[in-house]
Amino acid sequence: MQVTVTTLMGDVFSLEVPEDLELENFKAFCEAESGVPAKEMVIMFNGAVLKDDKKTLKEHGVKNGDMVVMEKLKKQAAGASSLPGGGLKMPDFGKIRMPGQAGPSTSRAAKEDDPAWISQMLKSNPDQLALLKQNNPRLAEALENNPEEFAKILKEQQKARLERENARLRLLTADPMDFEAQKLIAEEIAQKNVEQNMEMAMEYSPETFGTVVMLYIDCMVNGHPIKAFVDSGAQATIMSQAAAERCNIMRLVDKRWAGIAKGVGTQKIIGRVHMAQIQIKDDFLTSSFSILEEQPMDMLLGLDMLKRHQCCIDLARNVLVIGSTSNEAPFLAESDLPECARLSGRSADGKSASELEDQQIAEAMGRSQSEMKKEEPKNKDISPEDKFTEENVQNLMSYGFPRDKCIEELKASNGDVTQATAALFAKSIRTPN
Repeated sequence: MQVTVTTLMGDVFSLEVPEDLELENFKAFCEAESGVPAKEMVIMFNGAVLKDDKKTLKEHGVKNGDMVVMEKLKKQAAGASSLPGGGLKMPDFGKIRMPGQAGPSTSRAAKEDDPAWISQMLKSNPDQLALLKQNNPRLAEALENNPEEFAKILKEQQKARLERENARLRLLTADPMDFEAQKLIAEEIAQKNVEQNMEMAMEYSPETFGTVVMLYIDCMVNGHPIKAFVDSGAQATIMSQAAAERCNIMRLVDKRWAGIAKGVGTQKIIGRVHMAQIQIKDDFLTSSFSILEEQPMDMLLGLDMLKRHQCCIDLARNVLVIGSTSNEAPFLAESDLPECARLSGRSADGKSASELEDQQIAEAMGRSQSEMKKEEPKNKDISPEDKFTEENVQNLMSYGFPRDKCIEELKASNGDVTQATAALFAKSIRTPN
């Protein structure tokens, strides 16, 4: 039969033993698993201590699937009272203080629950602060930036830890075959696996807990310096509107390519520059840009540009190799990165990079929703009797024709999109005089 053994410290293991196994031999099995000497061990089942070592587990009432509690006996001081034959130490009532008595242990316990005291202790100990940044980055960020948020997060985590401890204590006295008990056991095992995995990562791969410097290079666009972000995960090369105005290339923007860029949040695409030169070192490379209205970084070199010029990201030498010319551009150090790329930096109004990014995403979402609301009344110029839809109008407008002309031609062609398209193109071509 299978018997689950747990300790008051939270350790859990299972043993496959026969039901006629004597208690003293069962303790030997537990000694092999836990390392606790059998002579210093006590086994409890259903809240009672199993005393007779010569009785079998079946005689003690232990059945297949049951859970027992194993505890190590503590050495008693001379004169300490104990349960007869049980070897368990009685509680020391001398440590209980009457109301109004404040001892050092009471004051220390009160301090350990005080967020201000904990904050002061962490700030005065650099090693503990570094460990906190690794194990609990949310609490560490609040400690550095917002004392009120630190106190709030600390109380939440203390409450969660207390709930886990109470759940573990309930698990010791609960029926192991109960559904809730099985669920708590599974959660406990899963959490221990996660913690063990994290401890192994911190021991063998501590570099995984550090921040990674993003890949930026220096380049020139139309004679103006730009710090470009190399992103092989982006499909297209993009540039912010502010950078395009600074480089004097807004005059080349084709607004027929306007739209909405969707990814982490949304951004409005103003248009596209079909061809421009990027100077990287001594190379002049041709590329196209999508111009975004609100983009924190100046320029992002996407996969289209990287594949066109056969670029290779060499992390061993920390350079971008341009395959078409065999030249190399070194990646910038963290001190040379733009402000938006520094994860540890803060903006002028005191907001962190993550907070600034969340704000920009929220603002972009708000703008896109307001623009969608502005576009809704445009459907009113299409009457129910018309034999075309808003989608047909948008398809014609994507060719660069005004909305009123598209609707006029669709009405004239009785909803025939092909005929309306041909008419629009025919009218747009002017023959020379």
